Amino acid sequence: MKTILNLFKKIILGIYRIIDKLLITPISRLIFNIKEYLKAHNIKLDYIINRPNFIIYVSLILAVVVFLLIDSRVIALVESEAEVLTNVPVKANYNEEAYVVEGIPKTVDIVLIGRKSDIYLAKQLGTNMVILDLSDYTARSSAYKVYLSYTKSIDSINYKLDPSYVSVTIKDKVSVTKSVNYDLVNVDYLNERLSVKSVELAKSEVVVKGSEDYLDNIATVKALIDLKDNSLNDAGTYDISNIPLLAYDSKGRIIEEVEIVPTTMTATVTLDTYSKSVPINVLTTGNLVTGKSIASILINNSNTKSVNIYGDEETINGITSVPVTINVAGQGGNGTRTYNVTINKPNGVRSVSETKATITVTFGDEKQKEVNISNVSQQNLASGLVANIVGTDSVNVIVKGVQSVIDSVTENNINAYIDLEGYSVGEYDVEVKIDNKDPRIKYVVSSTVKVRISND
Repeated sequence: MKTILNLFKKIILGIYRIIDKLLITPISRLIFNIKEYLKAHNIKLDYIINRPNFIIYVSLILAVVVFLLIDSRVIALVESEAEVLTNVPVKANYNEEAYVVEGIPKTVDIVLIGRKSDIYLAKQLGTNMVILDLSDYTARSSAYKVYLSYTKSIDSINYKLDPSYVSVTIKDKVSVTKSVNYDLVNVDYLNERLSVKSVELAKSEVVVKGSEDYLDNIATVKALIDLKDNSLNDAGTYDISNIPLLAYDSKGRIIEEVEIVPTTMTATVTLDTYSKSVPINVLTTGNLVTGKSIASILINNSNTKSVNIYGDEETINGITSVPVTINVAGQGGNGTRTYNVTINKPNGVRSVSETKATITVTFGDEKQKEVNISNVSQQNLASGLVANIVGTDSVNVIVKGVQSVIDSVTENNINAYIDLEGYSVGEYDVEVKIDNKDPRIKYVVSSTVKVRISND
């Protein structure tokens, strides 16, 4: 109330100052000048003022002057102005327990029209909220055209809404029970040596409410467990509360038009440290100079080097080595080459115990020998088919490398195979491939094998 009284005082004081400047001061100055003129010419002012018609003439003149000022809009307070209020929130009134309403705008714009002082007062006193009254409407398949309303705080203000009406569809609200899964978010903020061992949600099912159309589009409901929490800094079991629940469609988009009961959930998360020691596997790219091969590869001056990898148990168990790649293009003539390499984390690994390594490669003269392979395995053959190699019992493989390396290569440690992915019933000439994990050795298979594929 005190604020409103102060506002009225400011408005009245402003009006007074305008009238004083435009009317009282000029008239007072005029009367003073007239008085001085009459005094200089020995004319008695009291005689003139006391004449019966003097007050009438003065009043008539002042009335004409005020009329002309107002008519010409010199006094700004009587001039109409317009001001736009943008992004005014819309409140919809309807039975939220029984209906779902589609098409309600979040905000609209309001144009206020009136005197400047009234607009200012309306902005200060108004709630500036637009109402969409749907309390008397019921569900139906077609849309309703409903006008928005704005409660005026000042009666002298006119307003226009943009938009002034909306088309809304009212549907019956139904509910279904959905199972809940979880997703881990902000996993990168978790300590790299930690991994999530298990998650137990407080509830396995929730109730989802909404229109039948949106409920039919729900593919999954997920609890988003945020691991960006300073308390999750060590192995152990933690209770996390207020986990938000979201509904998703088959394309992974959030369905915001449904209501999930409850809106949040509690989960018990167990963190653990799981690690495994795996060797570093050196891979090469590029071609050596002709006639040269790799004689030896040392990692940190050792024939083998292992590192510890950290992550969840299932992922770690599927990793047998950590690869690093060196470029040997044009090498071989210099005897030895040293590489400083970065050990990158394999997919799914959260941390590696070491990130740097020194690779020392020595080179020697390339030799070769021929090995006869009788055991060729098959890969990626479609289910229900049988493949047999016909016309030959063995495959010749040329092994290249320095003499000391190829001397140890026998048929038993050469993994030869044929890839039958995409093949159907029939006879085909198929290339024989060698699974080679040793960069010191090269294998050359000069011919293909004939494979007959038939139904099982």
